[in-house]
Amino acid sequence: MPSTQIPERTKAEAILARRNELAARMAQAAGSREYADLAREYAELEEVAAAAEELVRLARELEEAEALASEADPELAALAREEAAALVGRMEKARERFRRLLVREDEDHARNVILEIRAGAGGEEAALFAADLFRMYARYAERKGWKLEVLSVHATGLGGYKEIVARIVGKGAFARLRFESGVHRVQRVPETESGGRIHTSTATVAVLPEPEEVEVEIRPEDLRIETFRAQGAGGQHVNKTESAVRITHIPTGIVVQCQNERSQHQNKATALKMLRARLYQRMREEKERELAEARRGQIGTGDRSERIRTYNFPQGRVTDHRIKLTLHRLNEVLDGDLDEIVDALAAAAREAELATASA
Repeated sequence: MPSTQIPERTKAEAILARRNELAARMAQAAGSREYADLAREYAELEEVAAAAEELVRLARELEEAEALASEADPELAALAREEAAALVGRMEKARERFRRLLVREDEDHARNVILEIRAGAGGEEAALFAADLFRMYARYAERKGWKLEVLSVHATGLGGYKEIVARIVGKGAFARLRFESGVHRVQRVPETESGGRIHTSTATVAVLPEPEEVEVEIRPEDLRIETFRAQGAGGQHVNKTESAVRITHIPTGIVVQCQNERSQHQNKATALKMLRARLYQRMREEKERELAEARRGQIGTGDRSERIRTYNFPQGRVTDHRIKLTLHRLNEVLDGDLDEIVDALAAAAREAELATASA
């Protein structure tokens, strides 16, 4: 590639200019409160700036070689063409290293997950589909050797879930599941359908990274805590004490509840864990909106209002609409064989990140 057509060069020069600006400001801010922030950013830029420096240097050397290659002296021109060819190979390696360094791994990738699944449109059939999705993720967690713990469940009389919340603990849980957030749609003939008509139902999935307690401050005065009797499927009371807990975070309006544990104290602790994950996700989404709108749009926002996947039973297929991927092995996917979909989504996200970072 000619030196004038290296798209990363402008980005590399901008990073070097920023590093030089930081160095100058640090010299002026020595001993001040601003110095620590400037020094932190400078240190974070150090590795990518070194790669940028190499890229810019090679680009300049390539420019010089290309200029000499057009010389009238055939021997000099031949040597210059040979040098330019070698520089192109080195340039490609430098470009790849620079692009990779531009895309930092999401700091939340190593976190555990709070998984929320809720029945959407479709009544009891939607609740049954929510149960199918939960089983799919439970089987996937089992395949990966992760631990799954149900935090809250609102079951229906026919074995479906109006809502179920679980915690998944294991290496790479959020990194592997982060693109599952959104509206999942099922097309099938319900068992209760006598006419054999295909119904369409939905369920929403939210995959939230689980934060540490110290990362999300929850002030007691911001909470409204209510207790009530735990209920079973169909609304039956399953105990005579008000052990279930509902917590409303007043500033944001976020509401969580838990009735799975035997004691009010345990339910409150679990509900606070769910609330903390919701608040952390809210902070994460705000940050992403500021930093990565273009990249996120390439593979979907992860918003629960976005339709991301269809499970078509009559045709035995699963289609992920974000990456136009269709697999004709519905049963295997619903049994937790998600790696092909997860890998394709991760690859698409990586390419989008690289394209945006080097733009």
